[in-house]
Amino acid sequence: METNIRFTHQALVEKCKTGHSSSQYQLYSLYVDAMYNIGMRMLGNKEDAEDIVQESFVSAFKNLGGFNYESTFGAWLKRIVINKSINYLKVKRVPVVPMEDHEFHLHEEPPEQTEAVDIKKVKIGIEKLPTGYKQILNLYLIEGYDHNEIGEVLGISTSTSKSQYHRAKKKLLEIINEL
Repeated sequence: METNIRFTHQALVEKCKTGHSSSQYQLYSLYVDAMYNIGMRMLGNKEDAEDIVQESFVSAFKNLGGFNYESTFGAWLKRIVINKSINYLKVKRVPVVPMEDHEFHLHEEPPEQTEAVDIKKVKIGIEKLPTGYKQILNLYLIEGYDHNEIGEVLGISTSTSKSQYHRAKKKLLEIINEL
């Protein structure tokens, strides 16, 4: 099944490379919702997410000649959306990775949660996190990036990504416990 989907998407990409507008629309339709969700998680604002998604598709279609199937089209497009989101936040001068004054040791483990956590509280908690923490959590937990990749994307070291991830989890637990 996955092979058929990949073949269909590859055929659409090849048609798009020749300027076939209905194929562009088909690819857009296949991926717009997923890319919008990524934009929302990264930016937290509907209008900004919509703008970034549109810019990402324009950029992707403009640069399809450079797409060489080393990854799926969706993964390639996702990377464009994430990079454009991060660049947008940098231009807005939103700090990408906030640093805190207190000492934090990477090997510290937060206390285990023994009670079930309400998913609504988690969503509210994530929205209340500082932008940098939210980015790290989204990239690691939702988008599936590892800390090396996060470091590359955000221009930080792998160890900074790891420590910020741990700080973000700790802060998220604090927020959830307050709710």
